[in-house]
Amino acid sequence: MDSKTSDQAVLTPLRKTASNGLKIVIVGGFGVGKTTMVRSVSEIRPLSTEETMTRAGVGVDDASVVRDKTTTTVAFDFGRISLNDQMVLYLFGAPGQERFWFLWDRLFLGALGAVVLVDTRRLEDSWYAIDRLEQQDTPFIVARNDFGGPAYTLDQVRAALDLSDHIPLVGCDARRRDSSKAVLIALVNHLFALSAATENA
Repeated sequence: MDSKTSDQAVLTPLRKTASNGLKIVIVGGFGVGKTTMVRSVSEIRPLSTEETMTRAGVGVDDASVVRDKTTTTVAFDFGRISLNDQMVLYLFGAPGQERFWFLWDRLFLGALGAVVLVDTRRLEDSWYAIDRLEQQDTPFIVARNDFGGPAYTLDQVRAALDLSDHIPLVGCDARRRDSSKAVLIALVNHLFALSAATENA
């Protein structure tokens, strides 16, 4: 990100016409790219609670496939993006390590939906997030983050996660703003579709 783009992200004011604020949560396993997604798409400077990883996490956090990772979220990340003149998304990135899962209940309060970010190298790290959202009856979509590693088709990922057909599954690169924004739009469209189906039932 160049300095011009960075300055724009910091100085973008909330539009005066904004009337609908939607809270969504980005969840997933350790190191799948949640903080990266919030940073890439937020139109303001994101609030981050990242701390340097220390030896205390050795044997607790599995960093074997993210060896270059030096920091980790210990509370949450926060960002904001305006989808149009009226609708604003407030983004909360949840910590991925099991020892911080107790924070999820707070982050889920008032959330209309969630994005489950998955890494195809460690799909099993996503099962807890999916189970938790299903138990709480929180609408969600799944986004396959293409950070690298083995390439699996969306159909293969759906089968491995045993996702129902009605749950959207999309590919993305959390490092790219346009890609991350497309994920959020997919979630909003899913929420609207569920709302319309409820009204027509």
